[in-house]
Amino acid sequence: MIDMIQNTEKAVWIGVDLGTTGVRAIAYDIQGNNVCASEAFYPLLTPHPDWAEENPLQIFESVEQVIAETAAQLRYKNRVLEGISLSTVMHSFVGLDESYEPLTDMQTWADSRSVDIVKEMKADEALCRRFYEKTGCPIHACYPLAKVIWMKRNMPELFARMHYVGSIKDYLFRNLTGEWVIDHSTASTSGMYNEADMDWDAEILAYAGLRREQMPRTVSTTYQGKLAETAAKAMNLPSGLPVVIGATDGVLVNVGIGAVRPGQLSATIGTSGALRMLTEKPMTDPKMRTWCYNLTDDMWVAGGAINNGGMILRWVRDKICHYTKTHLENLDVDGYDLMTMKAAHIAPGAEGLIMLPCFTGERAPYWNSELRGMLFGLSLNHSRSHIIRATMEGICYSMNTVLLALKEFGDIRDIRVSGSFTKSQLWLQILADVLNQELTLPDNSEGAAFGAAVLGFIASGKLKGISDTAELVHPKKRYQPIAGNVETYRELYDIFARLYWKLQPEFADIAAYQKNM
Repeated sequence: MIDMIQNTEKAVWIGVDLGTTGVRAIAYDIQGNNVCASEAFYPLLTPHPDWAEENPLQIFESVEQVIAETAAQLRYKNRVLEGISLSTVMHSFVGLDESYEPLTDMQTWADSRSVDIVKEMKADEALCRRFYEKTGCPIHACYPLAKVIWMKRNMPELFARMHYVGSIKDYLFRNLTGEWVIDHSTASTSGMYNEADMDWDAEILAYAGLRREQMPRTVSTTYQGKLAETAAKAMNLPSGLPVVIGATDGVLVNVGIGAVRPGQLSATIGTSGALRMLTEKPMTDPKMRTWCYNLTDDMWVAGGAINNGGMILRWVRDKICHYTKTHLENLDVDGYDLMTMKAAHIAPGAEGLIMLPCFTGERAPYWNSELRGMLFGLSLNHSRSHIIRATMEGICYSMNTVLLALKEFGDIRDIRVSGSFTKSQLWLQILADVLNQELTLPDNSEGAAFGAAVLGFIASGKLKGISDTAELVHPKKRYQPIAGNVETYRELYDIFARLYWKLQPEFADIAAYQKNM
């Protein structure tokens, strides 16, 4: 009995968090402690304007690398690996041949080459509303539905050779286990999945020119496969090790930071950004501003994601400040720390400089791929420091547009934060001021990786459900809105919001000009 208790205490699950440009494998015990971790990175390919692709094989090799490295650390720590559970980025699409091999590189969520197809679809308002109410997905270029139609029109030979419609989740799971299935969560982010039936929608598949047999079988997010011999050998792990298919990174963030009760929201800013709340049934917005995706068989996540989060601050770092690694390595300082220090010397509101950070179009709440970035209000007194602060503030303004939509779903009593922006106390305070809401930084801000591990513990019977995580995650620090800053941001946000609505034709014209360059 003593040995059994000790083995349970030593048991861990590896949560794999696959993001836009990198992957982490983090081992957690049943108490939610981070035992060890490893990470790897891969490039985002942009061969043409509006294209954003990645190589699926390169991603899978990175996944194998981080799992193997984390498992090796566990052996040195004398911990027992019970299984692996997956969290992957949303909205990916790759056509697969009869051997489940990719026909092209994979289109990511950031790929907006199908914007013209989306414009055509939006001309039929009744169709857009019907598809949205079925799927919980607004019509937008980020969704695989539009990507599939683009391939059908622009790569007809490859479309004809496409035996299977793949995403990064089912591609990884098949390479790990040999099974070709997709979880309800990832399927629900495709724009082709009927949330009431919890299966592929026949009308939408026909609209896209797809057959039901081309789609993977849908399964619960706690579905278990077994690690195949080839993958096991590559990672120095035992074959047959449980592999839980898991869910998408967006919905798992709420689980990972303990935002699992009514009125609790998660706010994340990483490469992109999002606000999300758990619901017990699929919820759609009459104005079609928000999405709704599956988490478990009886739990959903309503929210909105913005395209342009930390990637815009990275652009400022590289293109405006020129804080390259080579430039700063002799100073022994991080570029983002230096940017935060400079921005902190600028008063809230950046002296009237407003950044519209829509460099790659925008998802929630506008769902407009033709949006572009803009610095508004520039004057001679503005410096790079003002631009840095205005960028942080502009991303928070975008987050506020999503919050205003979610407030119509119910009262908000707690917002928990996660993502790379939590490393900046200044940025956290700006968000609290712009949203005019208290923010809670949890002691576990890993988010999706821990959420994936939780699904592993649920699948193994160690946890009853996701609500158990509420007791595992505790507040580390709280950020209160500052009254004077709230008033400043309220005034500037009003201008920010009007810029979008007043410049619709100009955004469309400049997007068309850039496309034809």
